[in-house]
Amino acid sequence: MTTHSPMNPGRTTMLLPAHPALVLLERARALLAEAERAEAPEDRFRLAHLAALRTGAAVLAQRGRPAAARRRLLSVWVLLESVAPEFAPWATLFAAGAAVRAAAEAGAVGVVGSRAADDQVRAADEFLRLVAADTGLLAA
Repeated sequence: MTTHSPMNPGRTTMLLPAHPALVLLERARALLAEAERAEAPEDRFRLAHLAALRTGAAVLAQRGRPAAARRRLLSVWVLLESVAPEFAPWATLFAAGAAVRAAAEAGAVGVVGSRAADDQVRAADEFLRLVAADTGLLAA
């Protein structure tokens, strides 16, 4: 994409696309902010879990996928344990919440309490901060 420079009207500049990991981290931050504003525990949990998924995907976007896993469909959490073992405890935590998120997305009510939803928001926020610091792509 090209754009004309306002400082030099006769010159065009190229806008480079953002790094995919940065885009994913920015989306994770937006989902986390939405989770913090949500009133229903199901919405807070679902949005925080989605933010964690985007955060995990950002790690994979930066580090790449293992060659052996390129032909198979694997969850972000399984891949994260392989590609970034330092985040394995986070992968385990968020993988355990996948069924709750799926139920919330399906419209189930009462599948998660307020405390569990708040815990998920806090965990997703901490995971995002750790990944942002690790990747150096987004100030935490």
